[in-house]
Amino acid sequence: MRAMLALLKKEFTEQLRSGRILILILLFVFLGIMNPAIAKLTPWVFEMLSDSLAENGMTFTNITVDAATSWTQFFKNIPVGLIVFVLLQSSIFTKEYQNNTLVMTLTKGLSRYKIVIAKTFLLSILWSVCYWITFAITYGYNEYYWDNSILYNLVLSGICLWLLGLWVVILTVFWGTLAKSNTSVLVGTGSVFLISYLVGLLPNLQKYTPAMLIRTATLHTGNDSISLYYTAMVVTAILCIILIAVSIPIFNKKSL
Repeated sequence: MRAMLALLKKEFTEQLRSGRILILILLFVFLGIMNPAIAKLTPWVFEMLSDSLAENGMTFTNITVDAATSWTQFFKNIPVGLIVFVLLQSSIFTKEYQNNTLVMTLTKGLSRYKIVIAKTFLLSILWSVCYWITFAITYGYNEYYWDNSILYNLVLSGICLWLLGLWVVILTVFWGTLAKSNTSVLVGTGSVFLISYLVGLLPNLQKYTPAMLIRTATLHTGNDSISLYYTAMVVTAILCIILIAVSIPIFNKKSL
């Protein structure tokens, strides 16, 4: 247990020193503020453009914004945050391969599986903190300016998108144990997500794919029932466990 805690401390310190934690926290705070800000500024922007649009024969009625407008921005912007997260964390294994720092760690008697568990745990916690910071900031501003109670299944839809992000993060760890370069990790992660998305376009299979969870952007509007996403949530959670379980023997056999 002490070895695991020491490894977690080492990983956290490296993240802190590299500035990745600060960048991610600032980014997700910014996204949390930007969601209600865009909603508040939308009527003003259209009002400023009204004369120009009228000259081109385009007219618009008064635009009404509410908490749903801001939450729509949230579900659009979170994937951007996830992409940046993966880009910054894709080197969590490959950088150590290139610098041969893992060899030094292993010579101290630390089991390989603990390295996989520690890195997975750290990235999962970091993703969770960043994601829920954005959610909390958006929720707070929306409650202040409007009323979150007009929305349906808001927390559950948030959990769905968080779980999708967690799957992508663990997928990044999996490819980190398998590949030797950042590019390979990013290509592998992106390819699996793309396949999941394409399979999700098939009506009979979409409920079995993690990409189904990205559709929860419409769940808070009441157009869908949360029961439609239960299967995808269970499948995604199982895939997360499988990826971790498979990553351990892959890393155990990897030549460092």
